[in-house]
Amino acid sequence: MKVLLVGLGRWGERHLRVLLELGVEVWVAEADEARRGLARGAGVAPERVVTRVDAAVDRVDAVDVVTPADTHLALASVALRAGRDCFVEKPVAGTVADALALRALVRETGRFLQVGHVFRFHPVAEALRQRLESGTPGRLRYGAGRFAGFKRPRADGGITLNDAIHYFDLFAHLLGRRPTAVTATLRDLLGRGLDDVSFTAVEYGDVPVFVEAGCFAPATARDCVLVGEAATLAADFAASTLTVHANRHRPEPAGWAAAEGDVETIKAAGPEPLRRQMETFLAAVRERRPPAVDVDAGLEALRVVEAAQTSAATGRRIALP
Repeated sequence: MKVLLVGLGRWGERHLRVLLELGVEVWVAEADEARRGLARGAGVAPERVVTRVDAAVDRVDAVDVVTPADTHLALASVALRAGRDCFVEKPVAGTVADALALRALVRETGRFLQVGHVFRFHPVAEALRQRLESGTPGRLRYGAGRFAGFKRPRADGGITLNDAIHYFDLFAHLLGRRPTAVTATLRDLLGRGLDDVSFTAVEYGDVPVFVEAGCFAPATARDCVLVGEAATLAADFAASTLTVHANRHRPEPAGWAAAEGDVETIKAAGPEPLRRQMETFLAAVRERRPPAVDVDAGLEALRVVEAAQTSAATGRRIALP
């Protein structure tokens, strides 16, 4: 299979490594000469390293877009109109309006677009999904997730768009529900005009989920919990562990008792999430089957981001129709 990788920034370099490991014939479109040199140094033939998407889109089977979100609509449009299936890193676009335009183009061209919500492909996410399907936690009460740590803020979007969105999609995937309402507090503490700390409550029907994202906390956190009536599931994506706490509250004559139950820790093992994600995309291209994370899923996550921005600006709870 021949794949055109568009963009060779920090995350694009990871895509390049994985595509080469998977035995794909890689083409690269990158405007920066130094980065084009990285592609050639990694083993991409010089004649397959170009400066523009339209210089190679007719030579490949699929296109992999790993560029800033505000360029996704323009670049993916070139691929789709050329009759190529397209992988687009999250977020699917910079705005909901752009995402809607992409969805319309997907329907018009009959091609598909997969969105890079990589947390779905983490072994811990699969372990969470299995426990939820088995009914281990019982009826869910609420969830929470943290994507935080001391780091340099990105210049191509706020922390909600770039980081919190991971959990907006992950919880929708795990719960099998669309988001129904959003309440958020966002702050621009560095005065850049972009949020750098974010606290968002997302309602998935009757299950509220609280998501924290930011670039100030001293310790890196990539974790989430789902609290149920029968047990709590605590996932640590950095450590690749899922801990099941069989804790529950029970009524007694004197009041409610908090009964701590058994604790089970599972080490979740499996392929690198990015590798699994790209394998899934390539299989969908080969076998002509729907992508694992379609344009509608990317649109839903982006709708939560814009609702969070509106909620923070107005101080209101934003219902999602």
